[in-house]
Amino acid sequence: MPTNFPDGHREAFARDVAEGLGNSPKSLKPKYFYDATGSELFEEITRQPEYYQTRTEAGLLRECAPVLGALMGEAVSLVELGSGSSAKTAILLESLLETSKELHYLPIDISKTMLSRTADRLDARYPELDITPIASPYEAGLKRASTLVAEDEQVPDRMLVLFLGSSIGNMEHDESVHFLKGLREHLQPKDAFLIGFDLQKDVAILNAAYNDAAGITERFNRNILTRINIELGGEFDLDRFAHDAFYNEAAGRIEMHLRSQGRQEVVVTACERNFSFTAEETIHTENSYKYTPASIDNLATNTGFRVRETFTDEKDWFALVLFTPV
Repeated sequence: MPTNFPDGHREAFARDVAEGLGNSPKSLKPKYFYDATGSELFEEITRQPEYYQTRTEAGLLRECAPVLGALMGEAVSLVELGSGSSAKTAILLESLLETSKELHYLPIDISKTMLSRTADRLDARYPELDITPIASPYEAGLKRASTLVAEDEQVPDRMLVLFLGSSIGNMEHDESVHFLKGLREHLQPKDAFLIGFDLQKDVAILNAAYNDAAGITERFNRNILTRINIELGGEFDLDRFAHDAFYNEAAGRIEMHLRSQGRQEVVVTACERNFSFTAEETIHTENSYKYTPASIDNLATNTGFRVRETFTDEKDWFALVLFTPV
């Protein structure tokens, strides 16, 4: 049975699905969106006119690239968490290649297929760039990258870690604190961490971004059920689950759900059980928290960083923030 996880992780997938669908309310972990199909769908989402995040962040990368080049010096290891297609990262790579005598790119992504395609494309486009792809979840991948930087004399020992696309917003607040504290342990005082934050704004703009007219986000959301069907022997009828995404103002987050269209029961063979759904019951698949400048400062302070630079667009819709270890 196909899987996009390292050996042994199909069992973890099955356990997480059994736990999430066995709870009330039901939920699934958003990391399971990202098989090869899910990664490709997300890249398509970023090209939709309603999805302002990607093009806004790309503009900010062009703005901050010279600042980062001056800060990091002539030898840099650029480590990216959740690299995907590295489309935006190419902006930074091109700038750093102009200012750095040594540049080593270490993209980290859970999708082996996406990672392989991206590495091949970048290698052809930038033959002078050293690339070490790491197919792994964030934490394990960063540990491997930091070990390589510390031990391999051919790899620059100063790291600039990237976490773009407002991916931090997909974590609950306690998870983001835990994640950044863990990340901080792998960084030296000379290293830096560039992180993207989607900022709080008009609700209509936020809701449109997650309900694009082309229906790509709907396909992305439902793909998690397709993956359960293929990899875990699930029997979900995708037409009986509707995409539902909305801004929860009280919580400061977009919530994404799959809403059951009527009463139904679904078998998942790998979980060795059936899951019952009532009409309108939802599976909570993802949150996307939206930040304020104050909440960004608090996050840095609580996790061993300080805010070195903040880059925002003219509408204050998005921020790229450079954290440095303290």
